[in-house]
Amino acid sequence: MRIAGIVAEYNPFHNGHAYLLEKTKELHGGCEATHLVAVMSGSFVQRGEPATLSKFDRAKAALAGGVDLVIELPVPWCLSSAEGFASGAVSLLEAMGCVEAISFGTESGDLSPLKKAVTIMETPRFSTLLKYYMDLGSAFPEAQQKAVAEIAGNTVSQVLDTPNNTLAIEYLKALNRLQSNIAPFTVKRYGAAHDNMIPLGNTASASYIRSLFESGRLINALPYMPAGCATAVSSAAENGRLPATAQALDRAVLARLRSMSMEEIGKLPGISEGLENRFYKAIRQASSLEELETLIKTKRYPLTRVRRLIWSAFLGIPAGYANKRPPYLRVLASNEKGKEIVAAAKNAVLPWIYRASQIQKLDEAAQAVWQLECRATDLHQLAFPTPLPCGADYTTGLIRE
Repeated sequence: MRIAGIVAEYNPFHNGHAYLLEKTKELHGGCEATHLVAVMSGSFVQRGEPATLSKFDRAKAALAGGVDLVIELPVPWCLSSAEGFASGAVSLLEAMGCVEAISFGTESGDLSPLKKAVTIMETPRFSTLLKYYMDLGSAFPEAQQKAVAEIAGNTVSQVLDTPNNTLAIEYLKALNRLQSNIAPFTVKRYGAAHDNMIPLGNTASASYIRSLFESGRLINALPYMPAGCATAVSSAAENGRLPATAQALDRAVLARLRSMSMEEIGKLPGISEGLENRFYKAIRQASSLEELETLIKTKRYPLTRVRRLIWSAFLGIPAGYANKRPPYLRVLASNEKGKEIVAAAKNAVLPWIYRASQIQKLDEAAQAVWQLECRATDLHQLAFPTPLPCGADYTTGLIRE
């Protein structure tokens, strides 16, 4: 048995994801994994928006696509920066005590330049330069790239140009911080580029597929997903669970934010350097989510950061979680091989959660994360074409295959 971990959002699961799983299982030149565990975002995703499908439907699609065990990444880490997102997910894989490799897609398909960038980014000089460029007004990603370029040149810094490479670097940094023995393995991204709105062969970006969902063209999206995943998505659509959109929650979000005090805003994750003043002023002027985002964003505060801040405010997520480890291993879905993974994780350092009643046995900190998760799920239920009831975290059982 060789267990590999994958950090994913599957928003939705598509042919590009299936290709990564195939390469991770490949015996010659691959990771040679026999069992796959995915740490998956829940109701909201790292780009700062509601997931297009419920986490339960996405977990079901993940099993259909070849994953054996799906573990939920709790919402405070889902709506964190790339560093917090990666750190939370990798720490869950490490906590299992049985994961031997972590597999991820990159634009480079080569670990060497990524590792070189990580080595540079862990030096005192990098930290000094990062602060210098941020003080000059650069957004964090831009400041990070400038600092690496000044130390090692443009060839190395270019790996920070693309989103999958950037996230891969955060996985490597997290492995280093944890002093983990989990081996990194990367696969060159296959097919359509990240966020590209033009399909390439039988592959399309998740952004393009979501645009088809939102325009009522589900039938056009299905060829870009493995057959089993397409069936799961079609079933969700037939039952009113596709697509969930930010626009459906537009006024609910504005109502929540307008009721917040300056003090409450100041306690949100990602608030710094007077951003609370800009945020407070914007929520009193904006008449839509889109306008609110436009009023807040600047070169220093890019759109994805602003969106994460808005949804954290809506969901009531306080600052401080990104530097912590998620407090439990919640299983959303499993097949027979998934059971074998759990059996191999007999030395896991976090408790396993299969049903809601088990949360009551955990400490207050874990229960607080669970309550945030339940709130996120309940509010996500309002984002579908027809709002759905509360309580899905209590009424939806473990998904099995």
